[in-house]
Amino acid sequence: MTHAIGITDISAATTSLFFPLTSLAEAQGTSPGKYLRGIGQHEMSVPGDDEDIVTLAARAAAPIIERHGTKEIRTLVLATETGIDQSKAAGIYVHELLGLEHNARVVELKEACYSATAALQFALGIVARNPDEKVLVIASDIARYELDSSGEATQGAGALAMLVSADPAIMAIEPASGLFTENVHDFWRPNDRSTALVDGRFSVTVYLRAVTAAYDDYVSRGGAEFSSIARMCFHQPFTKMAAKAMQTLAKHAGAQSVASAVSSLEETMIHNRRLGNTYTASVYMGLLSLLENAGLRAGERIGIFSYGSGAVAEFFAGTLVEGYREHVRPGALTAQLDARREIGYEEYRERHIRADRTGDYETRAEGKGPFRLAGVRESVRVYEKA
Repeated sequence: MTHAIGITDISAATTSLFFPLTSLAEAQGTSPGKYLRGIGQHEMSVPGDDEDIVTLAARAAAPIIERHGTKEIRTLVLATETGIDQSKAAGIYVHELLGLEHNARVVELKEACYSATAALQFALGIVARNPDEKVLVIASDIARYELDSSGEATQGAGALAMLVSADPAIMAIEPASGLFTENVHDFWRPNDRSTALVDGRFSVTVYLRAVTAAYDDYVSRGGAEFSSIARMCFHQPFTKMAAKAMQTLAKHAGAQSVASAVSSLEETMIHNRRLGNTYTASVYMGLLSLLENAGLRAGERIGIFSYGSGAVAEFFAGTLVEGYREHVRPGALTAQLDARREIGYEEYRERHIRADRTGDYETRAEGKGPFRLAGVRESVRVYEKA
């Protein structure tokens, strides 16, 4: 018997603090419109002292574990480009915090902002081989750029978890997939740096080249025509990037109305405007926002374009399952966003600098989630339930 395979649950988390881009504009002596309208960003989530990609990942996945339990989850794949160790997968800490079974595999994937899509594709293959298994896919990142750099306004933090299974309750992933890879230096982070290097204008150029190339490959391999895709989600380093991508793709695909295609993205941008850039989680934050805020019908096709600088891209699609709205948690992430504490410019800068600390340290208890980073002791990261 052939099973549909896809997303059966989805949940997200963010940090306990935020910094409004109006405050950044004021400190820089520039117009707030540069950020609010120019790149379409309003806020950036900022981690507290005891928050990192592990605590965010565990917080995002906890509601899924509460609903589905652990026994059928034999694989956890954590996608991140802000890893905490050069060898040990951050997901192993998450595995322990969530109380997953010991007879499970855990691995970390990296390729800039794309790797959550690789994790999803790997999960589909695992479930296809054994439909009784479920795979927990988590994308978790804290986007940081140098202070006073061109990328400073596109920072953020968040995590998104998906449970992949046969006979999915939310969205069945279709088999066709379009791919694109090109060796470029639009964004990268060498081992000796805690912040990324980026050529912003070049990155936009590569992104737009990738979106048409991946889409063309998708169609050539049996993918749906543009007109049969009800909505689309794009990777959003900033929300206006999604609009640029849709404009480019709609023209390329011969859409009847490019303007209507661009306006159809509005529901995908609601969370990301407030989160900031969440790297690997970004495109799936857009999907979550769409599921929560758009009145979509079962059977409608959602296109997804995933991009990771360096560069790798993929275009694929899924169809919504009957009753999918009963399996999302509308308002859950919004409640977290509303509960964050606003910080001012000086505190933001001080926290940014402190994030580069090394060696052993203890943290202040200030996160609002169920898990916290207690500190680093003898070079070992120590996590605990809050």
